[in-house]
Amino acid sequence: MHVVATAGHVDHGKSTLVRALTGAEPDRLPAEQRRGLSIELGYAWTELGGHDVAFVDVPGHERFVATTLAGLGPVPAVMFVVAADDPWMPQAEEHLAALDALGVSHGVLVVTRADLADPGPTLALARRRLAATSLAGVPEVVVSGRTGEGLDRLRSALAGMIPTLAEPDPAAPVRLWLDRAFHVRGTGTVVTGTLQAGTLRVGDRLAWHEEQVRIRGLQSLERPVETVSGVARVALALGGHVPDGLDRESVLVTPGAFGDISVVDVAVAGDPPGRPLLHVGATATSVQVRPLADGYARLRLERPLPLVVGDRVLLRDPGARTVWGVDVLALDPAPLRRRGAAARRAAELADGPFEPPVAVVDEPEQRTPALTPRLSEAAAIIREHLAGFDAPDATTLADLGLDAADLAALGADGELLRLDARTVMLPGSDERAVEVLATLPAPFTTSQARQALGTSRRVVLPLLTYLDRTGRTVRLADDTRRMRAR
Repeated sequence: MHVVATAGHVDHGKSTLVRALTGAEPDRLPAEQRRGLSIELGYAWTELGGHDVAFVDVPGHERFVATTLAGLGPVPAVMFVVAADDPWMPQAEEHLAALDALGVSHGVLVVTRADLADPGPTLALARRRLAATSLAGVPEVVVSGRTGEGLDRLRSALAGMIPTLAEPDPAAPVRLWLDRAFHVRGTGTVVTGTLQAGTLRVGDRLAWHEEQVRIRGLQSLERPVETVSGVARVALALGGHVPDGLDRESVLVTPGAFGDISVVDVAVAGDPPGRPLLHVGATATSVQVRPLADGYARLRLERPLPLVVGDRVLLRDPGARTVWGVDVLALDPAPLRRRGAAARRAAELADGPFEPPVAVVDEPEQRTPALTPRLSEAAAIIREHLAGFDAPDATTLADLGLDAADLAALGADGELLRLDARTVMLPGSDERAVEVLATLPAPFTTSQARQALGTSRRVVLPLLTYLDRTGRTVRLADDTRRMRAR
């Protein structure tokens, strides 16, 4: 399945277009149908070119921009809608700014209501607006949802776009941003969202902070399924105890795969205010911005979120209708206590690759012992038996008597490359991996990286995470990656 969001000003025909393409009504609420105005996110789907395509129909009114961003955030492609009989309007500009800040580059520009006015001037203006953004050069189609003119051309344009979308990794850990949560009589709590990567199965357990929930039932495209992989629209019926507070804007994740992050260092173009809103996935929270220097800042989140290095998120000033695109560079970095620490930190972030001084989860001790003959001998044995992009498994490490603190000491001394508390490789493996990964088409999946490096999933996951953390690769929203530009 592939997922496409709508975008554009209120009353420019987004819902009418989705209705014409799918035959389904995206406006679910009686108030929406009565007023002809989308208030909540709407969903519908159809088949295009042999692919199932789900549409997320977002509100166009300025009062519902937070809901709009919840729909746009997890979605990799957009149908940008402008009406032929209306000039370029403020919400079109705001939606375009958000899409550009998120880096969305796949889409179709659609001029609607061609039966009411000459679409030429509107098309030319919209083309100029998009030309300076990530959506420059996308296909253009003129349609009328009322008469059906141009709908076949739009279907063809959308079908042609689908093969250009990145294929997410079905084996990636799940991070499901919830955009709806409700109670169904006889079923219990149901939550929905856009699954960007990974795989869900009936019976799986997912984490919400310290709590876990079980997937009792699973639907996609309004059909019961036993398993579904991203990208997909999904509905989960949760079994057992459902924690209080689990609702829309919550995030369900693979247990143990993500941390609850409260502070991040980021790259940001521009000068956001001191307390904007941060939007990521379908979630928003207030943040405190501490400028560092030269396009870098530290964000302190009002509530922790499962962020990862490489996330692309939005900062928004609701009063000024202004957005900033932000790249997450480091998680829970060390405090800035000394005079000049902010400027030095900005220089570290700019110089990259870097490894932020963060605590290692589950490491039994925070010690760095001097390199003893035992450790030197163990390192020599490991180096002798490793080849290529390999890493000793847990049994080998146990046989050598090496614990997490020993691996930390070997990494600090340069005897081995330490990726995390339990994984080490030959020194220089990271640089060699960067050379290999740079030859892959961008973005690339975890599976493509594993095959190119000729290693196992056990090794490639911590290696890619290490490259994310040290600034060589960027993890994207769909769990694919690209090399960081230098």
